[in-house]
Amino acid sequence: MPPPPSVLTIGNFDGVHIGHLYLMGRVVELAHREGLSPAAMTFDPHPTRVVAPERAPKLLTTAQERAALMRDAGIEHVYVVPFTTEIARMTPEEFVAKFVHEECAARVVVVGENFRFGCKQAGNTETLAALGEKYGYRIEIAPSVHYRGRPASSSEIRRLIAEGNVSMAGRLLDRPYSLEGDVVKGHGIGSKQTVPTLNLSTQAELLPATGVYVTRTYELKPGAKRTREWESISNIGTRPTFDGGALSIETFLLEELRGETPSRIRVEFLRRVREERKFDSPEALKAQILRDVGRAKTYFRRTGSLQSS
Repeated sequence: MPPPPSVLTIGNFDGVHIGHLYLMGRVVELAHREGLSPAAMTFDPHPTRVVAPERAPKLLTTAQERAALMRDAGIEHVYVVPFTTEIARMTPEEFVAKFVHEECAARVVVVGENFRFGCKQAGNTETLAALGEKYGYRIEIAPSVHYRGRPASSSEIRRLIAEGNVSMAGRLLDRPYSLEGDVVKGHGIGSKQTVPTLNLSTQAELLPATGVYVTRTYELKPGAKRTREWESISNIGTRPTFDGGALSIETFLLEELRGETPSRIRVEFLRRVREERKFDSPEALKAQILRDVGRAKTYFRRTGSLQSS
């Protein structure tokens, strides 16, 4: 079956941040106005991993997460192109003929002003517009999006998260940055000497800087209509008070855990509280954790309890 004629946007869209959401909003608006299908094309793996793996960034989202976020934004058709060396070698016209015209039946293409494509990024928005005359589409160039003077870009968001500035990263993402994975057995120290925690094992590529964060934790349970959620505080670090070790992500729930321990969770990072540091004793660490809990409770009182993500 041939693809439906579409309004198409093209990009890596890692994180699906407010700049991407602006593009997709425009795609949906034009599609509804002109009776076309709102569509987006993205790539997996990230093209840099194929053409220059030493420069490949740590990704904010998987291809599956990107596709889900795009659909939430109103995109009806998400084309995930398996990026290969063959695609990397395509000229701009070969790329347009194969993917924009044949695979997506684009009638309108919406891209950012810095859009580049084709072998060695030889094509730009002018190239794309010129090829549109031959392949039956017009283009629209969307302006860059900024928040409080910061560019909405995946690289800027990665930098903020790596620094621990999860608050600003969340503003640029339009949602909290989160990690998800299985709950695994810890070292047993917390339950005996400090406070009990949920220990997260995640496959995420990018972790916030080591330190303590105000977080919100959700149980992930396939098929469940409603799952549990908790206000929480989380530590990313190496437990220096206990002579260190492998990096761990430990989450303390601000209310008693009732029922069974969740097997899989998502932790949203809302605000950084402090850096991780070594304490003289487990008792001193526990006292600090309780002070951190107090700061987290103050945060939730001010912002509203258990808001939806």
